[in-house]
Amino acid sequence: MESSSNHPTPEHILKIGSGFMACKALLTAVKFQLFTKLAAHPDQTALGLKKQLDLKCSDRHFYDFMDALTGLGFLQRTGLLENALYANSPDTEVFLDKNKPTYIGGILEMMDARLYGFWDNLDVGLKSGKPQNEAVHGVNIFEEIYQDPFLLENFVNGMTGVQLGNFMAFAKQFDFSNINTLTDAGGSAGYLSLLVAQENPHMTCTSFDLPPVGPITRSTIKKFHLEDRVKSMDGNFFEDPIPSADMIVMGNILHDWNEEEKISLMKKAYASLPEGGVFVAIENIIDQERKQNVFGLLMSLNMLIETEGGFDYTFSDFCTWGEKAGFKSFNLMPLEGPASAAIAYK
Repeated sequence: MESSSNHPTPEHILKIGSGFMACKALLTAVKFQLFTKLAAHPDQTALGLKKQLDLKCSDRHFYDFMDALTGLGFLQRTGLLENALYANSPDTEVFLDKNKPTYIGGILEMMDARLYGFWDNLDVGLKSGKPQNEAVHGVNIFEEIYQDPFLLENFVNGMTGVQLGNFMAFAKQFDFSNINTLTDAGGSAGYLSLLVAQENPHMTCTSFDLPPVGPITRSTIKKFHLEDRVKSMDGNFFEDPIPSADMIVMGNILHDWNEEEKISLMKKAYASLPEGGVFVAIENIIDQERKQNVFGLLMSLNMLIETEGGFDYTFSDFCTWGEKAGFKSFNLMPLEGPASAAIAYK
């Protein structure tokens, strides 16, 4: 990034180099459910919150914590120090209150519990080309996660949090008038199916995922009262046919796998679609110049940390693989933030 002045400045270097501090401040606030407490009772003093949280640090350090969150834009404040009153910012009020259906903190909880520590070994991952997570001795990370109920719940909540805004945007933006059925392959808690069904009363949807996820999905469906139009189906999209539908969606799925596996999944989706059917990948599609969507590039590095061979990709990559799978035409729909829907038509 170029300096805004005519001479070099270390500002950007120091901002990014110390970024882990701001990151951990936010992740800690989420872990403490600070924003949830402020949503329930806004305009609290720092010392009142410190007492609620049963923290033993000095008052001064807790003021520093709260004011850092304020400076980062996560809190609003009137007054100073002992006379200050704190409330959520508009964004945290909507997206980081655990009692709201718009809560996306699951991905931050997963980052705090898992990814924050694993990224400390990015250098090792780049040197070795091997994952730096729970998976050891060649065990697939998804097999590891799906065997542990705590890790599985943490992972499912994380996937919901990172994609919820994208699913909401896709459900509203895409024209489903000629689509009657949808399968979300690797559907996790089922939110894409539920949000699409809410927006399109003529549609029926299936969330397709491994058996351990089924109880979580069915519980979510009951909360939405959409059991008549959304169902959970158990299966493995590498071993079993993907349930046939007019549209098949994969949200944050393709980037988990190497190129050969990506093409294989797209071929399986193609086989389960009717003529004119639609395949959609909702991910952080990297821009063609590979310099604007930095989040997509960092997410691809996260696949180095998490998987054997997974990586994020450009829309051009998607089209190349789609043509090999048999798809005829392609489109890209921007969603929320760095995410897009890469669309292929049979």
